Amino acid sequence: MQQATIEVIMALSTRSNFERPDDAFRLIVEAHRGLSDEASAGLDAALVIILTNHVGDLEVLREAIELAKRLILEASANNTGKSSNRSRLDA
Repeated sequence: MQQATIEVIMALSTRSNFERPDDAFRLIVEAHRGLSDEASAGLDAALVIILTNHVGDLEVLREAIELAKRLILEASANNTGKSSNRSRLDA
């Protein structure tokens, strides 16, 4: 008997999937408390790898990387006064 393979096409979701998003944010902030800058960066890197593996979709990963880069570049431009556009996840 053969098993059917079902392929699910996932699009990057930029809306919160948390019932209580503030609690999720607080959990991440608390995880960094007391860590050195180096350890904090290591925690971020580990979380990215773990959650990327959980998602398991290269196209979603590509979209997320593009969005994150754009948000960082826009924030940097805003901080130097070069742009007045607000960074938004749902952009």
